[in-house]
Amino acid sequence: MEPKDTIPGGAAEPPVQVEVAVQAVEPPAAPPAVVPDPVAGPEPDPVPAPVKPRPRGRTTLLIAAAAVLGIAGGTAVGYGVQADRAPTPLPALSQPNLAYPAKALPTDKVPDPLPVSQDRQRRTDGDLRELLVGKPSGARNARFPFPTKGWMSLDAYAREFTSEDYMFETLAEADVRRIAAANWSQGQYRDVGIRLVQFRSGAELGASDHANDQLGYMPYAKDGAGNEGDPIKGSGNGRYFLYKAVNKPGYLPVYQARAIAQRGDVMFDINIFDTAPISKKDIRALAERQLERL
Repeated sequence: MEPKDTIPGGAAEPPVQVEVAVQAVEPPAAPPAVVPDPVAGPEPDPVPAPVKPRPRGRTTLLIAAAAVLGIAGGTAVGYGVQADRAPTPLPALSQPNLAYPAKALPTDKVPDPLPVSQDRQRRTDGDLRELLVGKPSGARNARFPFPTKGWMSLDAYAREFTSEDYMFETLAEADVRRIAAANWSQGQYRDVGIRLVQFRSGAELGASDHANDQLGYMPYAKDGAGNEGDPIKGSGNGRYFLYKAVNKPGYLPVYQARAIAQRGDVMFDINIFDTAPISKKDIRALAERQLERL
């Protein structure tokens, strides 16, 4: 017989409350770590005990101070010694035994001075006009005698160039000494002009610079001959040139030849103008003759 849910005639009994105990589920414990067995090895060196650093700077400062004091003291003592000494008298500027040689040579043993042919300075220090090439036979005086008794002023020489102002200033700064000149005419229309330009000796190489300046533009057709020219025999930098003929309607053609060279403190410039062609032989022979006289 199944039990009854109610009791007859009696009050109903409350249901029985069943408490369920909830237990916390703990996570499984982690497996213990496997610790390897220690391996036997060399024992580490013992760590040295820290050493207290030695303070620096004091000894260095003492040494530097001693050195400075020593230098200062030595300088002061040196100045004091020099100040206490009497001044040493200087020797006389003129002394009898300073001449060289100590004794003059006998008259019969004094060497003769160099001849003019071997001493170029004696040659060019004389009358520069005497070094000009002489006028050839049959030549006559030029139609335009620019030189005055064989001399030419600097401004007259500068006017023979296109940039006369520049040439005048350049030659004046180079310390021109004098200019000897000669002009003559040959045949019907040939004119010859020779200029000897001498410079004073000094820091500037006037003659060499002037010759090189003129030679520098000669290879160009605009202002020069338009060619390299030919060397003058016996000259280190001398050259002679033939120009192309200049033809203008209504005028005779103009031919020109030019020679430029330098020897010592003298630079020479030779020009030949003609209405007929000029041979190389004519300008070369004239340039070589002029070079021999310098």
